[in-house]
Amino acid sequence: MNISNESYSELVKPASRNSRWFVNLIKAFAIGGGICVIGEILTNLYQRLGADDKTASAWCSITLIAASIILTAFGLYEKIAKHGGAGTLVPITGFANSVAAPAVEFKTEGFVLGVGAKIFSIAGPVILYGISAGVIYGIIYYFIK
Repeated sequence: MNISNESYSELVKPASRNSRWFVNLIKAFAIGGGICVIGEILTNLYQRLGADDKTASAWCSITLIAASIILTAFGLYEKIAKHGGAGTLVPITGFANSVAAPAVEFKTEGFVLGVGAKIFSIAGPVILYGISAGVIYGIIYYFIK
């Protein structure tokens, strides 16, 4: 069956919805910004409890990662991400979710073949490319300097 682009567009037009890109942009900004505000609040809280800047930042990251994993385990992070879109993917919580979600999804297959094999299915390439880029940058820096 040969069909032109114009004919295909006319067939698809009634079935496709218009994107509400501006509303999605506002929601992503609000939810992503909200996650960052929570991070700032946590950092300030840890500093008030006596931690220095570096330690407070580390504890903030740990808290956000733990919260993301807990929300993922209970299926709540997906509901937040449905509305927040990229706003939930960009902060550290999005990376924690990308590691935890496959592990939660495949837990019925056991700890080795399910959780162990799937936990790095999304995050693995990110870690691999991050480490590879760091090594290449280090080598280039070594020879330039």
